[in-house]
Amino acid sequence: MARIRTLESRQPSQADMTTIRQDDFIQSIADAFQYISCYHPLDYIQALGAAYEREESAAAKDAIAQILTNSRMCAEGRRPICQDTGIALVFLKVGMNVRWDATLSVQDMVNEGVRRAYMNPDNVLRASVLADPAGTRKNTKDNTPAVVHYEIVPGDHVEVICAAKGGGSEAKSKFAMLNPSDSIVDWVIKTVPSMGAGWCPPGILGIGIGGTPEKAMLLAKEAIMAPVDIQELKARGPQNKLEELRLELYDKVNALGIGAQGLGGLTTVLDVKILDYPTHAANLPVAMIPNCAATRHVHFELDGSGPAKLEPPRLEDWPKVTWKANTDVATRVNLDTLTREQVAAWKPGQTLLLNGKMLTGRDAAHKRIADMLAKGEKLPVDFKNRVIYYVGPVDPVRDEVVGPAGPTTATRMDKFTEMMLAQTGLISMIGKSERGPVAIEAIKKHQSAYLMAVGGAAYLVAKAIKSAKVVGFADLGMEAIYEFEVKDMPVTVAVDSQGTSVHNTGPREWQTKIGKIPVVAA
Repeated sequence: MARIRTLESRQPSQADMTTIRQDDFIQSIADAFQYISCYHPLDYIQALGAAYEREESAAAKDAIAQILTNSRMCAEGRRPICQDTGIALVFLKVGMNVRWDATLSVQDMVNEGVRRAYMNPDNVLRASVLADPAGTRKNTKDNTPAVVHYEIVPGDHVEVICAAKGGGSEAKSKFAMLNPSDSIVDWVIKTVPSMGAGWCPPGILGIGIGGTPEKAMLLAKEAIMAPVDIQELKARGPQNKLEELRLELYDKVNALGIGAQGLGGLTTVLDVKILDYPTHAANLPVAMIPNCAATRHVHFELDGSGPAKLEPPRLEDWPKVTWKANTDVATRVNLDTLTREQVAAWKPGQTLLLNGKMLTGRDAAHKRIADMLAKGEKLPVDFKNRVIYYVGPVDPVRDEVVGPAGPTTATRMDKFTEMMLAQTGLISMIGKSERGPVAIEAIKKHQSAYLMAVGGAAYLVAKAIKSAKVVGFADLGMEAIYEFEVKDMPVTVAVDSQGTSVHNTGPREWQTKIGKIPVVAA
């Protein structure tokens, strides 16, 4: 009995413990995901504004201007920064003196908060989470379940980080089990170019070093939630080996010349964040996860006094940058009368303003088209002499014709490109990031072209869309085939009819200009 009394005496009484109410926790999660859908972290957007001022590449500067303009528009209009409103990610540090006034599990409370956020009728968010990932891949319709990471820590409050991670940046996550004598810097500099531009640079690189494979990945993911402070670090100088490594990687990654959207330029990353953990003597696990131009996360604490209060940032704190269509340098294109001869005449890097009607379609639509063509079935729409936009838009609210509708990563459609160009009569495609060798060869063979829209400018692009209707595969939801009518939608000729890709020529040109890094052998 004496031992039991001793243990009890060490426990805090309920009066001393913080109580987190179920409704407060759920409401805080819901508010947080709505908040990050339309507000960039201010440190990120100000760092991007500084990068805009430094940038010397015209193409990269234009892309950053679109991202900054889109960011302010989303803050003003309370609409998503990107059409990919992400998979919900929550980091929780739960104080050991916290008790829960709840009937649901913590996971279920998080899921309910995510559900409310993504189905909010005032700012509907795109549901992108699919159950049965290796099978039917059926959309859960409410973006649940969230991915939750828990840590039990001393204290009497709950620390929460909510983040929305887009599929494009997640797809570029990298991991390696290096030998203890291997160079982390060499691995990073070799690996970043292999990521292409599908992660929508400029962004932030999170690097996790040590532990075990899964721990390194978790460290990398958590690292990118820290504030952007590389310029402050440069000003004061490094105080330990990890800070020295951050600065070295920041300089060397930017010297690769990849630039905004992979078009070539001075800024590829705005910061490099690193977390480490002790590891086995025989191992050096290293993970790298990027945060994209739609960097979205918010940090708050719950102390039992009610739901979190998230103050919107002030619009006057945004960089004073406004993108406008420049008809002096851009060429207007009428999609309704577009010919193969006109497409073949487009030049690499040329800026176009698209007008007229285009079709949309992405992974699921392309797979179904391939299946139908293989069976000799008639397609629901005629693609002859048409342009297709790789997009899965957010549902519209109020007077919108469509919600934010930025491009998705084009490389996922590479394996369908020959089929679409050879069998449907399609003459051009629009997406984000580079195309691979298979797609470029098909584009060259059929005298087609690939046009790039800016990833991270979804709301800006949506404002160019004047009408939208589903014309095929309605059951696919956001992956259905739409017909958009657009006015002055900005795009860049990324692969011309001769197979020249600006995602190859741009970074190569700017790496030469920057001239700091020797090429690291693969």
